[in-house]
Amino acid sequence: MIVCIAEKPSVARDIARILGATASHEGYMEGNGYQVTWTYGHLCTLKEPGDYTPAWRSWALTQLPMVPPRFGIKLIAEDHITKQFAVIERLMQQADGIVNCGDAGQEGELIQRWVMQKAGATCPVKRLWISSMTDEAIREGFASLKDQQDYQPLYMAGLSRAIGDWLLGMNATRLYTLKYGQNRQVLSIGRVQTPTLALIVNRQKEIDNFKPEPYWVLATIYRGTTFTATKGKFTSKEEGEQAFQTIEGRPFTVTKVEKKEGREQPPQLYDLTSLQVDCNRKYGFSAEMTLNLIQALYERKFTTYPRVDTQYLSDDIYPKCPQTLNGLFQTRFGGVAPYAELIKPIGGKPLKKSKRVFDTSKVTDHHAIIPTGVVPQNLSDAERRVFDLVARRFIGVFLPDCRFSTTTVLGEVAPPSAPEGAPVEFKVTGKEILDPGWRIVNSKDQQTEETETNVAPSGAEGGAEQAERTLPTFVKGESGDHQPTLTEKWTTPPPYYNEASLLRAMETAGKFVDDETLRAAMKENGIGRPSSRASIIETLFKRHYIRRERKRLVATPTGIELIDLIREELLKSCELTGIWEKKLRDIEHRKYDAQQFIEELKAQVTEIVNEVMSDPSNRRVTVLTDAELKKVKSPKTKAAPKPKKPAKKADATPVVGQPCPLCGKGQIIKGRTAYGCSEWKNGCTYRVPFS
Repeated sequence: MIVCIAEKPSVARDIARILGATASHEGYMEGNGYQVTWTYGHLCTLKEPGDYTPAWRSWALTQLPMVPPRFGIKLIAEDHITKQFAVIERLMQQADGIVNCGDAGQEGELIQRWVMQKAGATCPVKRLWISSMTDEAIREGFASLKDQQDYQPLYMAGLSRAIGDWLLGMNATRLYTLKYGQNRQVLSIGRVQTPTLALIVNRQKEIDNFKPEPYWVLATIYRGTTFTATKGKFTSKEEGEQAFQTIEGRPFTVTKVEKKEGREQPPQLYDLTSLQVDCNRKYGFSAEMTLNLIQALYERKFTTYPRVDTQYLSDDIYPKCPQTLNGLFQTRFGGVAPYAELIKPIGGKPLKKSKRVFDTSKVTDHHAIIPTGVVPQNLSDAERRVFDLVARRFIGVFLPDCRFSTTTVLGEVAPPSAPEGAPVEFKVTGKEILDPGWRIVNSKDQQTEETETNVAPSGAEGGAEQAERTLPTFVKGESGDHQPTLTEKWTTPPPYYNEASLLRAMETAGKFVDDETLRAAMKENGIGRPSSRASIIETLFKRHYIRRERKRLVATPTGIELIDLIREELLKSCELTGIWEKKLRDIEHRKYDAQQFIEELKAQVTEIVNEVMSDPSNRRVTVLTDAELKKVKSPKTKAAPKPKKPAKKADATPVVGQPCPLCGKGQIIKGRTAYGCSEWKNGCTYRVPFS
């Protein structure tokens, strides 16, 4: 009898149906020579400190560092896990062979290997390695099963990561909690969570320490179009006023009109992080919520494996793409086929094959997230939104590039006489879409979001002006009157992180690392793995290190003080992850010894413990309860002084695109009920009725 073990009951049912194991039993299905059973994700975990020696059960500085002579695993102590494991153990000890059907990745390999070890399995083991749960993929996978030994380096890398996280997390968490935590809250320290918290804290300090500085922008309105001086910002008002006086009352002359056509390629396919970023930006979904939604779509066979960090497909996927597009063509939500019209232009023709999409060398365990071609049914509103993003992104890569024309107009105002200096130059740029190409896949909401730069004033309906505006026709040499303005502006601090920007920062954390080799190692991985970043962010919330303020992620006093007191810079830097990721990847490729990795880490943990223990200060971290946390006032970004009115007001009749005559920061936009300033959300009250 061959025993197949999957990570979840739903996956096991699909595999059992394909294999013909249709007889249901308690904890498994059987038939056609197969018994198909399942785990619930992790059934086993590394032993806790107290499992190695009674002395480690209580938290005490004198017991640190805790370094087991040999690491062991244990069953997670939950009733449903104990019950299911008993079934697995009985089946495996009687099996003629085992097929590991866990998720095809480092974590999936670790989960199933630990279960087989705990169950005492001794029979031969094969590996099912697939990227989607369609019937075709399962059949193909079973037709080409791999030998378990082929994935031994993958397992060793996963095991090394788990042991490393145990050594660092268990020791550093106890160390900082006992030394600085007031015995009221666990101060958890982790290789990924601590550098992530440091990103948030450091950004917040930048904002708190930021001092706004004024600058002045010279612009002029000619034929209803705002031209900006090419000189850039004036750092002193006097310099700006001098330039203003130079051009006031002098004619504006167009000196150059240049048109260039360009192309914009479709965006690349989604990996997990880019999908989480878009879902947060467009719909406000947390990283964890997005992961749960795309995981559900994968398990229901509508999309491929989600926990991926590549945006490419292997070349062997290309022949299957017409079938996938056909499934999307047939998809209907509420009786409407949202993708049919998008697919029609490329239906029945050879599909475009771009190296930005199909590149086997960029794919390791799994390819990018794409639809499977299975027509989705009974999706929740949130699931439909996630599926829609994946589907439209997939369709877009086969559509033509977007063609556009960029018009640049240069002009100048000559001084009254040569001794007063050279002419003051101005510039404006406009963009016109000639052929939308792939952009037709964007839903109306996405199109509005991508082109909208200003919002109508309060009480107005619509009125958004597009960034991709088409300029009036200008002719070189033409000249006429204009309306110059000198606007006072203020420098602004960097924005607070939100989940979308934090995910991007975690993904690109290598840029914070000075060492070139480590930076290259982090290029593929950043801080953490795509599948773990959501849970890391949630952990920071649970530990009261950060909190949400609308969409902003704000560090609490606990989080700020924790980062401040960590003396070991490596603990809170991205460099530690860079070191780990390089070595773990080398372990996976048989270039580095796993045992050496563990021994080096043991020495590093011992050094960290000794350094913190020698701290003679009596510092303590502020610990806040949930109730106390709610009372903490939100940090307020330092506001720039209220800008003065432009040196020269516009005409009484507002012109769309000109600077606001009240605040000088925004531009005039046209709503359905009134003209108003695009800065109305930030407090500007400029509004006039239609003339």
